[in-house]
Amino acid sequence: MTNREAAPHDSLRTERLLMRRWRESDRGPFAAMNADPRVRRFFPDLLDRSASDASIERYEQRFQTNGVGLWALEAWATGAFLGFTGLDPMPDDVPGAGGWEIGWRLAEHAWHQGYATEAARAVLDLAFGRLQLAEVWSMTAVLNEPSIAVMRRIGMREQARAEHPRVPPGDPLRPHVFYRITATEHAAQAAGRGRPSPGRPG
Repeated sequence: MTNREAAPHDSLRTERLLMRRWRESDRGPFAAMNADPRVRRFFPDLLDRSASDASIERYEQRFQTNGVGLWALEAWATGAFLGFTGLDPMPDDVPGAGGWEIGWRLAEHAWHQGYATEAARAVLDLAFGRLQLAEVWSMTAVLNEPSIAVMRRIGMREQARAEHPRVPPGDPLRPHVFYRITATEHAAQAAGRGRPSPGRPG
């Protein structure tokens, strides 16, 4: 990103959701989410409180370094903590390395309400609007059908399948699928939806 683009994007709004920088009050519900076996069923392990807090600190550092990151996600009407959504650098040694990944993770009480799709579409509007990215990637374990369904709903297409280098060999979660959407594809799909209002600063 250019220096202009690296200015922190502290928040993003949709009709129902607020994506924002992390607060001290998020640490408890985020730790509970990361200790939930159902939320973490497509990850190799659970996170204890220390590891969960370290994740928040890492996310916040990336806002300082990159200007964007993984925002805490809350319900606009109630302020309830829902999880996170945002952009993160793709890991090394995987398809799309060097690019940007759109990611999300929601607490179980926030499932099946369309929040991940709504938030992800706003993030793509930012990525291809103000940030002027050429493409955005997403990845998950091939077993993670709910996240794959969100990728498809936001217009992403499967590009590759590969073993994730940080998941142990033999683990059923090691095989990953990689999806991508380009700026051109996003613009065409947005036009087909009647050009909905993009996510806007909070």
